[in-house]
Amino acid sequence: MAYHLGAPFPNFTASASSVEGPFDLYEYVGDMWCILFSHPHDFTPVCTTEMAEFGNMHEEFLKTNCKLVGFSCNSKESHEKWIEDIKHYGKLSQWKIPIVCDESRELANKLKIMDEKEKDIKGLPLTCRCVFFISPEKTVKATVLYPATTGRNASEILRVLKSLQLTSEQPVATPVNWKVGDKCCVLPTVADADLPALFPKGVQKMQLPSEKPYLRFASL
Repeated sequence: MAYHLGAPFPNFTASASSVEGPFDLYEYVGDMWCILFSHPHDFTPVCTTEMAEFGNMHEEFLKTNCKLVGFSCNSKESHEKWIEDIKHYGKLSQWKIPIVCDESRELANKLKIMDEKEKDIKGLPLTCRCVFFISPEKTVKATVLYPATTGRNASEILRVLKSLQLTSEQPVATPVNWKVGDKCCVLPTVADADLPALFPKGVQKMQLPSEKPYLRFASL
């Protein structure tokens, strides 16, 4: 993917399912976080399972101050017909996630998310399973790129989002397998003298063979 971490994510206007008139990314997202995720093709098995899971978790993402936006190179008509299959598979009564339409592949090429090895029946390349985590300031905070044969884990994407949100506000990093409520690693740039004020619940300093004091855990 061409957009490195910290790069501005470009605004765009396009057609999208579940939206009347043109879909403007910045206008839709407002001052919230955004997860833009592409899928290779409508009416395909892995994509259907992924979209159903995102649909079931939609409200949870909203509660985390984040809007979800889907993306593929199919038409709006295709998206809207496929949504009925997604709702049936996921036992969803309604669908609230807009899916951007990019039949010309102009936007997908601009975002550099095409998979040249995966083709549709016309021989045209399809989009990768790509995820952009976009901050309220419209910068790229994280990216994920999977092949067509591997479905994504929506719960992991939510976990990463919560980590990004926490670490954008606190001088911490989230360790392996972190989840909300777990202890975090204090950034090495934080001086010991500042620990009591920043972490009133205390900091655990690990004693290591190297005797270097870099591994410090804090409860928030």
